[in-house]
Amino acid sequence: MKKLFVWDLHGTLEQGNHLAVVSISNEVLRCFGHAERFTDEDGMALYGKKWYEYFTWLLGEDAYEQAMRLQEACFELSEINPEMQCDGIEPTPHAIEVLSAIDGKHHQILISNTRPATLETFLKVLSLDEFFPSGRAFAVDQHSRDARRTKAQVLAEFLGDAHDYDDIVIVGDSPSDMRLKEVSGGSCYLFAHPEFEFRECESDYRIRDLRRLLPAV
Repeated sequence: MKKLFVWDLHGTLEQGNHLAVVSISNEVLRCFGHAERFTDEDGMALYGKKWYEYFTWLLGEDAYEQAMRLQEACFELSEINPEMQCDGIEPTPHAIEVLSAIDGKHHQILISNTRPATLETFLKVLSLDEFFPSGRAFAVDQHSRDARRTKAQVLAEFLGDAHDYDDIVIVGDSPSDMRLKEVSGGSCYLFAHPEFEFRECESDYRIRDLRRLLPAV
């Protein structure tokens, strides 16, 4: 039986990125002359939102255009100084163990809401690139209100490209990850790190330890 495992990155296969997001956001706020700053607690509460939504939360919903400019500056700073974006991030406990158990036996792909350049950097820093080579890692730039390409579209395109699987396992930390089941069928595992609450959405399973996936391998 050949299975496809569909992975999310941030909040699922990695941990610590919320601290880097706060650090980069505050540096950009400083450069733009804003007095407001995010705290690490804000970063945990806002984690999983699009970057511009951090800024509309901080500056007000009517500051959308400014929030988009700040978001773009954050991405530029991340790409110019990747060490800032990657500072403090590391693989989720047991991620390498579980990915290794799947590798060679089944197929696995990764679909992330980040940009292509930063996704490549993340995978290398986290030593996950060996599991998600070209054609198996997809960056879905969802950082605007009118973004058109979605994770669901990426998965549908992948499955439509002559890929046939006996079962599909989806692992992520967000409602949009769980909704991928509408495209592919299979089972959904909603993941949350111990310090975070589970997102409010339907799922087949809720797990805080990636090793809970091993019986499905």
